[in-house]
Amino acid sequence: MMNFDNLITQIKVRNKKYISRAISLIENNNSYSVELLKNIHKLIGKSYRIGITGPPGAGKSTITNELTKLLLNQNKSVGIIAVDPTSPFTGGAVLGDRIRMNEIGLNDNVFIRSMATRGSLGGLSKKANDAADILDSAGYDFIIFETVGVGQSELDIAKTADTTMVVLVPESGDSVQAMKAGLMEIADFFIMNKGDRPGADSAILSLQTTLALKAHDENTFLPNIIKSTASKSEGIDDILNEIDKHRNFLLSSELFIKRRNKNNQIRVKEIVESFVTNDIWNSARTEILQNELELITNSEISPYESAEKIIEHYKKEILTN
Repeated sequence: MMNFDNLITQIKVRNKKYISRAISLIENNNSYSVELLKNIHKLIGKSYRIGITGPPGAGKSTITNELTKLLLNQNKSVGIIAVDPTSPFTGGAVLGDRIRMNEIGLNDNVFIRSMATRGSLGGLSKKANDAADILDSAGYDFIIFETVGVGQSELDIAKTADTTMVVLVPESGDSVQAMKAGLMEIADFFIMNKGDRPGADSAILSLQTTLALKAHDENTFLPNIIKSTASKSEGIDDILNEIDKHRNFLLSSELFIKRRNKNNQIRVKEIVESFVTNDIWNSARTEILQNELELITNSEISPYESAEKIIEHYKKEILTN
């Protein structure tokens, strides 16, 4: 088994080369990645995790860039996980965020990693949470997830972040209506970016009207709407103040622990499901499925009958081992 002592030592002193190596280990599903994550877990829990999401073109990368600069001015360290879309044809990702963030990426207190969604419909790479654990164990004060702007399917950011921001622009009017059951529900607060454009104030008013209809009580943080023009560094102070406000709200009650407990519950379930799925689909059961596809297509057997046969095969294998 790999000796992780030196790797973990280098991660703890924030050696970027070793941090990159550790994340690559995780991304590639190396057989040692699980052991590494087990070994570093006792080191995590101190970083504050921020999620930035929203429709394409809303300025999420610019906000991430400007927010990081502000945190650096406060002597904070920042790890950034920029999740990019995976090409459905090649499996590769368009890693544009790293190019846009070159300016801050050279800072010793900033680590940037672009990750591909790899088929994750939630906009957040399945390995992004694991990568965040690496950055957490390296002692970064803040970890920022900037997720793919794919609209309503980005809900898994709420399973990961302590504070989630949804970025909109004045032209988002119609999409706001479509997002009511999705992004609208996960936002701890909203950012109306590109606020110097016509219609920004009326868009904010429309969003305020929508938010006023949401049920709330004393345990609910009422989402605010921050107006910004990130390309001109306007409104970034207000965004950071709102993050601090939400963080203090969580920490002043049991909501912070409850949120992390809930996120960890979801994460453990997903890990178990992933392990079981990988265990089920060995060559024998894949062959059973392949042999029955035409029968299913010809309506001779149902998909449920085929699934039951595969599960029974799996159960018998477990009992005989």
